Amino acid sequence: MAKKATTKKTKSIEETLWDSANKLRGTVESSEYKHVVLGLIFLKFASDKFQVRRQEIIDDGKEKFVDMVEFYTQKNVFYLTKESRWSYIIANAKQDDIALKIDTALYTVEKNNPSLKGALPDNYFSRLNMDVSKLAALLDTINNIDTLKDQQQDIVGRVYEYFLSKFAIAEGKGKGEFYTPKSIVNLIAELIEPYKGKIYDPACGSGGMFVQSMKFIDSHNGNKKDVSIYGQEYTATTYKLAKMNLAIRGIAANLGDVPADTFGKDQHPDLKADYIMANPPFNQKDWRATDELLDDPRWRGYEVPQTGNANYGWILNMVSKLSDNGVAGFVLSNGALSGGSTEYLIRKKLIENKLVEAIIILPGSMFYTTDISVSIWIINNNKRERQVKLNNVEKNYRNREDEILFMDLRQTGIPFEKKFIQFSDGNIEEITEAYHKWQQKESGYKNIPEFCYAATLEEIRKKDYSLVPSKYIEFVNRDENINFDEKMKDLQTEFSSLLKDEAQSKTELLNVFKDLGYEIKL
Repeated sequence: MAKKATTKKTKSIEETLWDSANKLRGTVESSEYKHVVLGLIFLKFASDKFQVRRQEIIDDGKEKFVDMVEFYTQKNVFYLTKESRWSYIIANAKQDDIALKIDTALYTVEKNNPSLKGALPDNYFSRLNMDVSKLAALLDTINNIDTLKDQQQDIVGRVYEYFLSKFAIAEGKGKGEFYTPKSIVNLIAELIEPYKGKIYDPACGSGGMFVQSMKFIDSHNGNKKDVSIYGQEYTATTYKLAKMNLAIRGIAANLGDVPADTFGKDQHPDLKADYIMANPPFNQKDWRATDELLDDPRWRGYEVPQTGNANYGWILNMVSKLSDNGVAGFVLSNGALSGGSTEYLIRKKLIENKLVEAIIILPGSMFYTTDISVSIWIINNNKRERQVKLNNVEKNYRNREDEILFMDLRQTGIPFEKKFIQFSDGNIEEITEAYHKWQQKESGYKNIPEFCYAATLEEIRKKDYSLVPSKYIEFVNRDENINFDEKMKDLQTEFSSLLKDEAQSKTELLNVFKDLGYEIKL
């Protein structure tokens, strides 16, 4: 009998690179090698684009301009000197000083391209004291990636996305704050529809909210030039990741001059954003309103957020940044839905000021770094009746000032990476369809048990301003719907059949022993 042919699964670019990165274990801390790998991928991608643009200039008969920076920047390409090109790095990959050469290349790229200021690792590879052979092997793997093979596939962006999620999973609880799971970001984008205007993220991590915003615009045939991006990030290494992540996609962004604490050093004090997308640190305990912050304009009209938990500090920061028609979609721990004391007073004012549009509770196991139960908040500065054209589509919004939509997604989602949950495209479509139906006139929205409920302001007042979805969404008690007599008759029939089968098997077994001359007497 011929052997069945086996098909060997071809590894994706992402998987191959991840295997190479894992070879750095023992040489480099796991929290460090994301910067090693992503820095090198950036250098390869920038070099590939540079070579293509250089050849275009030569082909146009303008060879004397091949070293003029302006001829590259006008096409959104970074200019690279000889020592910062990938070909030079590969030619010297096995040299003992390769780490120094990589650092020099990255420094030179940043120096010659002002838009990359503060983005690339500084004197990083030399300080790591990496094994030359392992670094050379990683360079060789990256060298095999054709970053420009398929412009539609965004190969480098795909690799970045894969690596950021993998690093977040690998680093475990308490780390990896730089990454928000993609399906959550996709859902927020589809809910608030950031087609045109200013987008802001006060805790931008590696820039995932901005990347998905641009993908949202692309997928709906919008114009990315209609959007401008503002953000801020506290951690220096994550700030660099964000700048690289955006740079490889040609996304211009104002992330502030330096990495900085959004509360202590607000780098966008006068910003009025049309859209805010954020995943700020959950239950940030080192928060306190210092003397300088007690009279901060961001809390104007509200109580000063209480010491020991920054959740409502983040909320008020975002509320203060919204334009007149601005919409914010952000993630917070579920504790913020019903907290007492100062949080209660702020939440009450937010509700009475008719800013809270929707509260959406998420499934567990969606985040790679925490098991905390979380929700998406939608804050809308204009819930009044109005007609709006979004991406050439007319939308007729009804007045929702005296309503808040609650959604419970705890039973929604599909398995991901064995122990995690993510939303499928179908899940996101179902959720956003219900949300947008509720917003609009004559759309046929209906409350659905265990999924969604539009609560009136009066109902919320009666629940003492709690925003816990389960207090409003109908829960079906399936036990109450059981017909006891009918259920017992079904069980009677089932057990009857089982006992008959057991008796038949017993008889057959006794007959076998009897035929063999070993009759069993009972």
